[in-house]
Amino acid sequence: MPDTIPVDSVGLVTPQVAEFNEPLALACGQTLANYQLVYETYGQLNRDASNAVLICHALSGDHHAAGYHTMADRKPGWWDSAIGPGKPIDTNHFFVISLNNLGGCCGSTGPTSINPATGKVWGAKFPMVTVEDWVESQARLADRLGVQQFAAIIGGSLGGMQVLSWSIRYPQRLRAAAIIASAPKLSTQNIAFNEVARQSIRRDPDFFDGDYMDHDTIPTNGLGLARMLGHITYLSDDSMGNKFGRQMRHDQFQYHYDIEFEVESYLRYQGEAFTKRFDANTYMLMTKALDYFDPAADHDHDLAKALAPAQCDFLLVSFTTDWRFSPQRSEEIVNALVKAGKRVSYAKIEAVEGHDAFLFPIPRYMDALRGFLQRVSPVTQENSHA
Repeated sequence: MPDTIPVDSVGLVTPQVAEFNEPLALACGQTLANYQLVYETYGQLNRDASNAVLICHALSGDHHAAGYHTMADRKPGWWDSAIGPGKPIDTNHFFVISLNNLGGCCGSTGPTSINPATGKVWGAKFPMVTVEDWVESQARLADRLGVQQFAAIIGGSLGGMQVLSWSIRYPQRLRAAAIIASAPKLSTQNIAFNEVARQSIRRDPDFFDGDYMDHDTIPTNGLGLARMLGHITYLSDDSMGNKFGRQMRHDQFQYHYDIEFEVESYLRYQGEAFTKRFDANTYMLMTKALDYFDPAADHDHDLAKALAPAQCDFLLVSFTTDWRFSPQRSEEIVNALVKAGKRVSYAKIEAVEGHDAFLFPIPRYMDALRGFLQRVSPVTQENSHA
C-alpha cells in the first residue's frame, strides 16, 4: 500500500457479517436453515435510502471491492479503480454495498463453513446454488440494511447475470442496471470450458469427491490447472502477446518440459497463487451456477418475454477483444431489451485486455459508467428538480 491513502480511495474498510435465521429455499430443492453473508460498505446511506448501489461479483470475486483492510495491504479491493470519491461509482454520492455470495469461500456460508446439522465442514455436501438464489439472499441483505430500492445494481461477467436476474425478479427494487461483459446464458463452448476446469479438480487424487478437508488436504494441482485454463480465457491473444510474446528464460531451447517461455511461468504462478486463496468446492459450485443461468428458458426461450417485468434503465458494456463473453452476447441482451420496449444504452469499448477488461479503468468505459450513474444519482435528480 502507498505510504498515504490516496485521496480518491474509500480508505480503510472493515468487513461486516449479517446472520440470517430465516430459512432460504434454494432452486435445487434444498433449504438452508440459516446462513451468513459477509459484506463491505463504502460511503453513507442518505436519509431516504435512495442512494444505495449493489456490486455483484464475478466467479472468483468477493466482498472486498474497494479500499484497504490494513495499512500493510499491497493492493486495494478488486474494483478500486471504479469505486471511491470522485470515481465513476462515486462514494461522495452513493452508498455502495459489496458482498461475498452464498457458496463463497471468503466468509459467507459455503462449502468451507460448518454444517450446523452435523458439526462438520459442509464440503461437497453444500447444496448447489444458482444466480436466482444469490439474488434472493442479496434482497434479504438489502432489507436488513434498510434499502428498499437500489439506485443501481452493477456487475461484470457472472456479476452481470445477477444484475439481469435482479431486473426480472425484483423490477421495482432498482432504478438502474449496469451489465458489463456478460451474457444472457453461457454458450456451449463456455459450458465446455467450465467442465474441463471441474474435471481438472475432480481428477486430482487429493479431491476425495469434494471431502478433501476431512482428509486434511487440498486439490492444489487440479484447482491450479482450472485457474490456468480460466485465466487464458479471460485474456485476449493481443494482451498475452503484448505482455509476454515469445520471451524465453534462456537464449536457446533447453529441450525439456520445465518452464522455457515466460507465459508458462506466469500461468503457473497464477495457478499456484489461486489455490492459496480460493476453495475448490466453491469453484465447482460457482461454475455450475454460470452453466445453469438462462432466464429465457421459462419464457419459450424468448429473452424479450423474460425481460418484460423490468422497469429500470439499462447500461450494457462489452469489450472488443473479449471472446469469453463476446460483444455479440451483450448485444443479444440489448436487442431483447429494445424488443421489450425498455430503456437501454450500449457501449462497445475498444480494449486489448480481453474479458478481464471490465476490471480495468479504461477511460471510455469509465466515462460511460460515470455518465450512466450520474443520471440516477439522487444528487443529480435533486438538482434537476431544483
